[in-house]
Amino acid sequence: MDWVLWGGVALVVLYGISVYNGLVTFRTRVNQAFADIDVQLKQRHDLIPNLIETVKGYVVHERGTLEAVVETRNAALRAQGPADQAAAENALSGALGRLVALGEAYPDLKASANFQQLQTDLAEIEDKLAAARRFFNNGVAEYNAAIQHFPAVIFAGLMGFRQQVFFDVGETQRQALETPPKVAF
Repeated sequence: MDWVLWGGVALVVLYGISVYNGLVTFRTRVNQAFADIDVQLKQRHDLIPNLIETVKGYVVHERGTLEAVVETRNAALRAQGPADQAAAENALSGALGRLVALGEAYPDLKASANFQQLQTDLAEIEDKLAAARRFFNNGVAEYNAAIQHFPAVIFAGLMGFRQQVFFDVGETQRQALETPPKVAF
């Protein structure tokens, strides 16, 4: 009888270890996917000063737009976690959209090879960022499902596994992302 009891305890412990390892794997994927988003955001943030400097030489009366881009970029750099970063990046995307739209109002700027290259670089980064967000959100969905499945749900809470938040770009950005960014020359 003791062997049966110890055998049952051993099976429960082994199953707990298996569940824990599986959940750690899912959590690690989510963390890696978030780091991938961070890399793309850093590239985007690094591109912005070049874009501002290029635009600054052509647009004299658009100081408010330039300041808005700088301010939202700084807010995006300070944001922590998926929810805060998504909100900050939404604001930055709007400001960047206004900045890039200046190219239409200033033909000399639109014709600038440097501005055109920066627009192309920005469009490429936005595409990579969208892919990184999809990968992250997929990882979050798998992780959240894994910690909710029975009997893993029993162990997950006890072992400190909590729901993760999706990187939500908001409804306005979602609609904008459905159509790829256009680079007009």
